[in-house]
Amino acid sequence: MKAVVMAGGEGTRLRPMTSSMPKPLLPVANRPIMEHVLRLLKRHGLNETVVTVQFLASLVKNYFGDGEELGMELTYANEEKPLGTAGSVKNAEEALKDDTFLVISGDALTDFDLTDLIAFHKEKGGLVTVCLTRVPNPLEFGITIVDEDGQVERFLEKPTWGQVFSDTVNTGIYVMEPEVFDYVQADTSVDWSGDVFPQLMKEGKPIYGYIAEGYWEDVGTHESYVKAQADVLERKVDVEIDGFEISPGVWVAEGAEVHPDAVLRGPLYIGDYAKVEADVEIREHTVVGSNVVVKTGAFLHKAVVHDNVYIGQHSNLRGCVVGKNTDIMRAARIEDGAVIGDECLVGEESIIQGNVRVYPFKTIEAGAFVNTSVIWESRGQAHLFGARGVSGILNVEITPELAVRLAGAYATTLKKGSTVTTARDHSRGARALKRAVISALQASAIDVRDLENVPLPVARQQTARGSAGGIMIRTSPGVPDSVDIMFIDERGADLSQAQQRKLDRVYARQEYRRAFPGEIGDLHFPSSVFDSYTGSLLRNVDIAGIADSGLKVVVDASNGSAGLVLPSLLGRLGVDALTINPGLDESRPTESAETRRAGLVRLGEIVSSARAAFGVRFDPVGERLSLVDELGRIIEDDRALLVMLDLVAAERRSGRVALPVTTTRVAEQVAAYHGTQVEWTTTSPDDLTRVGREETTIFGGDGRGGFIVPEFSSVFDGTAAFVRLIGLVARTQLTLSQIDARIPRAHVLRRDLATPWAVKGLVMRRVVEAAGDRSVDTTDGVRVVEADGRWIMVLPDRAEAVTHLWAEGPDDASAQALLDEWSAVVESAGE
Repeated sequence: MKAVVMAGGEGTRLRPMTSSMPKPLLPVANRPIMEHVLRLLKRHGLNETVVTVQFLASLVKNYFGDGEELGMELTYANEEKPLGTAGSVKNAEEALKDDTFLVISGDALTDFDLTDLIAFHKEKGGLVTVCLTRVPNPLEFGITIVDEDGQVERFLEKPTWGQVFSDTVNTGIYVMEPEVFDYVQADTSVDWSGDVFPQLMKEGKPIYGYIAEGYWEDVGTHESYVKAQADVLERKVDVEIDGFEISPGVWVAEGAEVHPDAVLRGPLYIGDYAKVEADVEIREHTVVGSNVVVKTGAFLHKAVVHDNVYIGQHSNLRGCVVGKNTDIMRAARIEDGAVIGDECLVGEESIIQGNVRVYPFKTIEAGAFVNTSVIWESRGQAHLFGARGVSGILNVEITPELAVRLAGAYATTLKKGSTVTTARDHSRGARALKRAVISALQASAIDVRDLENVPLPVARQQTARGSAGGIMIRTSPGVPDSVDIMFIDERGADLSQAQQRKLDRVYARQEYRRAFPGEIGDLHFPSSVFDSYTGSLLRNVDIAGIADSGLKVVVDASNGSAGLVLPSLLGRLGVDALTINPGLDESRPTESAETRRAGLVRLGEIVSSARAAFGVRFDPVGERLSLVDELGRIIEDDRALLVMLDLVAAERRSGRVALPVTTTRVAEQVAAYHGTQVEWTTTSPDDLTRVGREETTIFGGDGRGGFIVPEFSSVFDGTAAFVRLIGLVARTQLTLSQIDARIPRAHVLRRDLATPWAVKGLVMRRVVEAAGDRSVDTTDGVRVVEADGRWIMVLPDRAEAVTHLWAEGPDDASAQALLDEWSAVVESAGE
């Protein structure tokens, strides 16, 4: 005996879940509804099955194939147009005309005893047997009345409450004889209960009703879809659950990783190869699909999460459905009844209210508050570039596919045959992505000079030696699961705003140049890169007095690529140097603030015990530098900027220093004391680089360990800053603690406030209005200067839904009061 599974419906009431997926493939407990149906058929000996398909038919066929994996024989009857419940079965008549057959829906979850249903049909000898069940709310179903012998007396399709005369409804499961096809017109939309059955009853043909015991849920609405998940987990329906029940009601599939510190309160299900990190709480009726990543601190309750979803730190999902390949970023909140379609991006700290529908391929911006459905708008990111290039979570936001498209777009902005220099840090992720980038560049008629693993300043210097541009891939500072794809111009600096916009446009249009076979670019691996870099550095930076000074320094390479330069540098400097942590550590391509602090404390201990002149610690890519004085005390980064400024200005006695407007005004006092002046720039490294290239600039820095040594380079370079510092200390005959002691104390405090993108403009208008007649500086953001010299700066972040505030006063209490006052102004704009 054969069965027919009807799998052609569009499931419009379940959109957006069914916008890009046919309803029978919607997962229930991580297995398509239709697979539960097929397994039920097999359990009752119905191994030969015809599947009727129409909407997104290829997806159903590709998933189930010929049924071999299920131990069944599946064939397909394809509808060119919707034919109704009876018309679709008529379309499969050729395979069913020889024997009794069973019809069942591919999108209803049930465990009915089909063997008993078939036996009832054969015993009664009718033309059709309708499988019935009792439900508390029959409004959405066809009501059926049967007599004492089980023969159907009356049908009524989808009644109103005034027409309800029974709670016994038609489940859409039928056992039929082939003669029924005589009553179905071919290639026409025909329904069983609305067209065929009334005609059969009119002609007196025997139709019987079998009232089934067991579970049945027509998964036709979002509510019923979520209910079906809960019922499977509560074991109210007899279906198979893949995986292992590690504790009562807690099901974990093969290959899943659940951290011991995660809290699991069943019943719940975690799919194969999912990863649940520490301090996650997953509560009852939650289904986590295959390959889902749930980051630290996330909370899920009655949430249904489809495959390949990323759930960021401290996000909160309650009673919602999340489609496959969607990314939920840090601290996002999705409320009860919300449905997120496939391949969406829900930004950091955004809130999606209950019952909101977000259709596939949409982006919800960071910090957004969404209380209406997002159907047509794309709400895509306005720009690719953030503060560090193109940044994002590895294999979530930054994938090899994205890297290829980005590199293809970048190549398209350059002339054919140009050379691009590529480099990376020592992480595996950067290595994998760089290979994708190189392939895309070559395929776009670009020659590639691959430096492999080098410090970022070396990559910049080498790019400036004849390349049209460069690409550096590194782990995002302080964020080990994220990467930055950094684009470098022909001078070794970050791309200008205009160049970024050009790349943005090419990427958005997806107009990538492709090379003809004879134009594929070459790949070169230049030699002696480090010798070339150190030779140029020592020729351009003043090292007079170092060899005769007898200085001893301690250098911490932080197990990063900065250590690759040191062997060829320290020997030629003629300084007594103790190097620690020189080896590369792939498992630590970046470091947290805590790790960095601990490293500086340890460096201080070594400096003190070795009686060294000072200690330096590089960041893992050699771009930034931290200082420890001869007493082993950490010189904080904002303070180190003033110490370096004092040393440079004291020696030069003229020129300009480039500093961002967020720097303490103590810097002006230090510069003026030595006859130099400050050029205030925006907080963008591009702007510091621009000023750093000017002839009269003698120094630059950002107060976060980034230093510019203009005689060598106009970009941040930790190694160049180290060489310059040794020379300055050797010639000045003062210790770092003595220099630090003569500089006035600064009191600058900072605060970050979450600000939805939609109100950022309003925030800045409110700030300007609140400034009144006080002095206002708009070099970057808005800096309001009080009459007594205190100042507050308000700056909207270019890449995140955040507003930054800085305040400076004569003491911390004064700066704190200023921060509190202006924080209230910023927050009032979002109310």
